Amino acid sequence: MGDMGLVVVGAGGRMGQTLIRAVHTMEGACLAGAIERPGSPHLGKDAGELAGIGIVNVEISDDPLAAFAKADGVLDFTAPRATVEFAGYAAQARIAHIIGTTGLSGEDEAAVAAAARHATIVKSGNMSLGVNLLSVLVRQAAKALDAADFDIEILEMHHRHKVDAPSGTALLLGAAAAEGRGVDLADKSVRVRDGHTGAREAGTIGFATLRGGSVVGEHSVILAGTGERIVLSHNAEDRTIFARGAVKAALWAREKKPGLYSMLDVLGLA
Repeated sequence: MGDMGLVVVGAGGRMGQTLIRAVHTMEGACLAGAIERPGSPHLGKDAGELAGIGIVNVEISDDPLAAFAKADGVLDFTAPRATVEFAGYAAQARIAHIIGTTGLSGEDEAAVAAAARHATIVKSGNMSLGVNLLSVLVRQAAKALDAADFDIEILEMHHRHKVDAPSGTALLLGAAAAEGRGVDLADKSVRVRDGHTGAREAGTIGFATLRGGSVVGEHSVILAGTGERIVLSHNAEDRTIFARGAVKAALWAREKKPGLYSMLDVLGLA
């Protein structure tokens, strides 16, 4: 079996260029296509040259259907609306779809799940090994420490350009904490505190969001008890960790049956 041909969508953005560089350097993968939105100034350019790795003879296009038809998988860190569209195309082409897009609505999630009947989809709020290991530790800690004794708060910070909040990683960690506690995150999460809020409700999982500068990603899960605190943290210093994780996920998904998987499946931590 030859190298896995991967299409990068959103190829002209910061993450897209990082993905192109990761595909170029990782064994077992090769760049099969690069997609940008219609009207993008990057259309027609060589994807490798744009990403700073030299000419790779892959021209940036606005035709995902044609690119997917010639590929084995797609790497997608775009926007919810685009991701739903790409999921449908990946299902038609019967290829792997690796989704790092965050901020999907319930309706978007349902559309992705429907596409997973025909495509092998790996979807995660964070593709890094460290964050996914952290989620396992959070789940274990939340299960071990009773809600009556320890409150859970999740603090995250990202760069000024991030458009969704809380981050997908924060929600991933919140879901891990909720799973550990045996509760539904939707019922127990507190996203906003303002004004005279009253005492903290026992058993809830709080989120605090910070935005500014060029921060790639910082996340802390705080388990606060009486007289003691446990803090589980992860700091992302380079987007490359997400890109390499996405390529790793694609290589893992190549021979898997259609379905919706997570990075915990890829890393054997499920």
